[in-house]
Amino acid sequence: MRIIILGGGQVGGTLAEHLAGEENDITIVDTSSSRLRELQDRLDVRTLNGSGSHPQVLAKAGAEDADMLVAVTNSDEINMIACQVAYSLFNIPTRIARVREPDYLTRDGALFSREAIPVDVLISPESLVTRGIKRLLQYPGALQVLDFADGKVQLVAVKARYGGALVGQRIAALREHLPGIDMRVAAIFRKEQPIMPHGDTVIEAEDEVFFIAARSNIRLVMAELRRLDRPYKRIIIAGGGNIGARLALSIERKYQVKIIEQNLTRCEQLSQQLLTATILHGSASNRELLIEENIEATDVFLALTNDDEANVMASMLAKKLGARTVITLINNPAYVDLVQGGLIDIALSPQQSTISALLTHVRRGDVVAVHSLRRGAAEALEAIAHGDMDSSRVVGRRVDELPLPAGATVGALVRGEEVIMAHHDTVITDGDHVILFVADKKAVRSVEKLFQLGFGFV
Repeated sequence: MRIIILGGGQVGGTLAEHLAGEENDITIVDTSSSRLRELQDRLDVRTLNGSGSHPQVLAKAGAEDADMLVAVTNSDEINMIACQVAYSLFNIPTRIARVREPDYLTRDGALFSREAIPVDVLISPESLVTRGIKRLLQYPGALQVLDFADGKVQLVAVKARYGGALVGQRIAALREHLPGIDMRVAAIFRKEQPIMPHGDTVIEAEDEVFFIAARSNIRLVMAELRRLDRPYKRIIIAGGGNIGARLALSIERKYQVKIIEQNLTRCEQLSQQLLTATILHGSASNRELLIEENIEATDVFLALTNDDEANVMASMLAKKLGARTVITLINNPAYVDLVQGGLIDIALSPQQSTISALLTHVRRGDVVAVHSLRRGAAEALEAIAHGDMDSSRVVGRRVDELPLPAGATVGALVRGEEVIMAHHDTVITDGDHVILFVADKKAVRSVEKLFQLGFGFV
């Protein structure tokens, strides 16, 4: 596939890194020659210095023969204009744009169409992060919660703790503890190393366990791995920007929400937008303010400003003062591994959320959902099986007959409205949504090939 990526920043560079080794022809366009040199030294990609919205630059990038344009520069306007040029002058089949400005997004139905601005896929990092936080709030104690098959199936990551019924026992004991519940442990990370789970694998305290189950069974399974945390009620949000405001607006009717915002004008705007949330003018790193607002009784402290250092410092202070769970927004991916697991319970990366959304539309085969896990080291995919035994490498075959690469496991199938946990003798049929966990992203290309109709049967 020939892909032009506009913007060589963290998102564009990381996307290119994911795709460059997967038989793709990648060209990255950016205005920074130093950034382009860095990417070219590290990756097998073409680079071009220039503005991605200029027709002459797109022509030099190979727009005449491109299959896809991914516009992820720091400018919404450049991203949108680039998609218009790609459609009007070069007829590039698929156009993806990252757009952050809420005023554009609230009018997306009328604004983004072939008759207006021809963007096929609209990516909003703020919307993705907000949805991710809302899922975490639904399951206290979860490190990551991902939806598949329109939410019928969820993949959840939790840290196994002493007190959990299954800690110190084999995975096979799950059936004895939950006889009416079907689930699959997709992977275990122990001391940062992946372990492919089997029935006789013993779960240890501090293991990071990824399991797949129907949405209705998630809490029951979590209770086997750790003492089930009480529901969240009191929430403090540090930062009233786009993400903080969007989140508060969507949860204020369900939780007791307070927002701490330094900018007085922004505080006044928030007070007009929100109905029940309390708006506080001040710094989230102000010890006296946090104590005054009963931080020790707060269930979740969310640091959602645009300043990584401010988020980290405010989060560490909140945790020290007694906040039960601390969730921190980290824009620099290099910081994520450094901070998560210490005083900070969960570090969120808008870049990783964006990459997951982009990969969903770039993957080959009929892949309808991709989630980046473990800060990009692993992936979870949802692929649709098509064809029959003559045209497909998966349809009509048992799970244990699939030529899966090392580190890849089938977790579940969704057949119509039915959720089926995958076992060794489960047979895949035409139209099944297959949820897979791939512990090493290098194996993703092999998984994609399995779901390409007719591949290997010529």
